Amino acid sequence: MSIAKDKKVTLIYDLRIDSFDSEIYESATLENPLQFIYGTNQMLPAFEKAIDGLTEGAEFKINLSQEDAYGEVNEEAVINLPKSVFVTEGKFDEERIKVGEMIPMMTSDGRRMTGVVLEVQDEEVKMDFNHPLAGEELFFVGKIVSVEEPTVEELEAVYNPGGGCGCGSSSEGCGSGCGDNEGGCGSGCGC
Repeated sequence: MSIAKDKKVTLIYDLRIDSFDSEIYESATLENPLQFIYGTNQMLPAFEKAIDGLTEGAEFKINLSQEDAYGEVNEEAVINLPKSVFVTEGKFDEERIKVGEMIPMMTSDGRRMTGVVLEVQDEEVKMDFNHPLAGEELFFVGKIVSVEEPTVEELEAVYNPGGGCGCGSSSEGCGSGCGDNEGGCGSGCGC
């Protein structure tokens, strides 16, 4: 079976940044492969285009420019939020709100996004809502493990997530996890 719209794809990969020879940034392994329903906006469009039509056992080597991946770093996505946003039970949440922590948040219109804490100041918290891979060129080397018909439940999870992430499988192996401001998870799985 070939990769096509609404097929369940299971694949493994090594992701590198800067070149095919650089250090591995992220991997999806046989023990924890990436699974998604093709053609349902779960993956970066350029990644899907590169694997379109491949079959079980096919190997791939894909280079995505930053434009085809997560775009350039947007300085407007780095903002200061009042510390009051992070108050839980009457006090600032010092346990969770630390430099380097990824914090899932929601916009006033209900859109999920994840921000990285850059600095905790006296009255504000400086956060970066760029995708963690914004500004990066991505290099994937991998293999298609299987292409199959998804179950009704898997399709339902993608097309009608019912308040969940909608990955169609667990978000494990989806890079940075659900709620990214680009509508995607890590290296491509879109929630």
